[in-house]
Amino acid sequence: MLEARSDRPSETGRPDEARDGQAAPPARPRAREPRPDDPAKDDEAESEARRDRGDARDDAPPSARRPAFIRRHPWAVLAAFVAIVAAGIGGYLYWQHARHFEETDDAFVDARQFALAPKVGGYVRAVLVTDNQHVGAGQVVLRIEPRDYEVALDQARAQVRSAQAQVAVSAAQVRAQEAQIEQSQAQVRQSEAALAFARDENRRAQELVQRGSGTAQRAQQTASELSQREADLERSKAALEAARIQVDVVRAQRASAEASLAQAEAQVEQAELNLRYTQVAALQAGRVAKLSGSVGQLVQAGTSVATIVPDAVWVTANFKETQLKDMRPGQDATFTIDAYPDREIPGRVESIQSGSGTAFSILPAENATGNYVKVVQRVPVKIVSEAWPGDVAVGPGMSVVPKVKVR
Repeated sequence: MLEARSDRPSETGRPDEARDGQAAPPARPRAREPRPDDPAKDDEAESEARRDRGDARDDAPPSARRPAFIRRHPWAVLAAFVAIVAAGIGGYLYWQHARHFEETDDAFVDARQFALAPKVGGYVRAVLVTDNQHVGAGQVVLRIEPRDYEVALDQARAQVRSAQAQVAVSAAQVRAQEAQIEQSQAQVRQSEAALAFARDENRRAQELVQRGSGTAQRAQQTASELSQREADLERSKAALEAARIQVDVVRAQRASAEASLAQAEAQVEQAELNLRYTQVAALQAGRVAKLSGSVGQLVQAGTSVATIVPDAVWVTANFKETQLKDMRPGQDATFTIDAYPDREIPGRVESIQSGSGTAFSILPAENATGNYVKVVQRVPVKIVSEAWPGDVAVGPGMSVVPKVKVR
C-alpha cells in the first residue's frame, strides 16, 4: 500500500501549509488502497475510508455543520405545539362536558305487548288483517263462525219469554189470593155482627125467663144460636188466616218466577256477549305480529291467534348503580336506535326501578351462600318520548343507546 503524501493539494487547490498565511493542520494519512491481487485487505481499506470520512465531518468548521431541526422547521414545531395545547384544552372541555351525562349501551325498546285470543271457540270464518299491519283500537282482526251462538241467543230469549209468562201467572195468583183475604175478612166481620146479635137475643131471652115472661124454649133457642155464631166467627177467622198464608206462598212463587226471569235475561246477555265475541278485536292501537289464525281453523277459547304490539313504547335502560348518583325522574335524555343511528330522539326519564334487575329475576342471586364477589348491579330506568319516528318500524327488543343529562 502507498502512503498518502503530505504535500498533496487540498480540496481548494492550495497546499496545506500555505492557506492565508496560517499553519495548516497536520496531514491525515491517506487510506491505503488494496492491491488488485490482495482481496483479503478489502475490508480493512473500507474501514479506514469510513474513518477518514468521519474525521472529515468532525473536523469540518461550524459553519459547514447542518442546523438543528427546530431551526430548519420552526413553523412545523409551532404548529405541533399549538395542536398539542388545543388537544389538551379540547380534552379537558370534553371531559367537563361528558361529566354532565350518563350513557349506556345496555338499553332496548320496551312495550307491553299482549296476545290476542278469542273468548269463545269455533271455526275461523275470516281474517281481516295481515302480518305487521297497524290496527286501531276496537278494529276487528278475525271473525269466528257465529251460527252456534245465534241459536244459543234465540234459546235464551225464548226462556225469557217463558219466565215472563210465569211471572205474570204468579202475579195473577197473588191478586186472587189477596181478594180471597178480603172476602175472608168480610166473613169475619159478618160473623162478628151475627155473634153480637145472638148474644143480645140470648141475654134478653134469659131475662124474660127469669121474670117469668118468657119461655124456656126461647131461651134454649137463643143460646143455641149464640153458640153457632161463635163457631161461625172462629171458622171465618181460620179461613182468613189460611188466605193470608196462601198469599205468602203465592208471593214466594212470584219471587221465584221473577228470579227465573232475571236468570233468563242474564243468559240472553251472555248469549249476546258470546255472539259479540265471535268478532275478535284489538283493544289497543298497535301492530299485528305473529299472526297465526287462518280461515277454517278451529280455535279454542284462550288460544292465541296474534300478538299486538301497542303504539305506546318506551326505552328501558339498564344503568350501572354507580351511574344513578345524580339521575332523577324528569331529567332530559336523548337516545339513538341502532337500526337508525342517524336519528337522535329526545326523551325524558320517567321513573327509576326500586331495585336492581337481578332482584326481580326468576332466580335472584343469593349472596348469603358461597363466596361473595361484589358485582356492580344494573338498575332499569324508564325513558319515555313523544317524538318516536312514525315512518319506520320501532318495536320491543330493538337496541338503543340513551344519554341522560344528570347535571
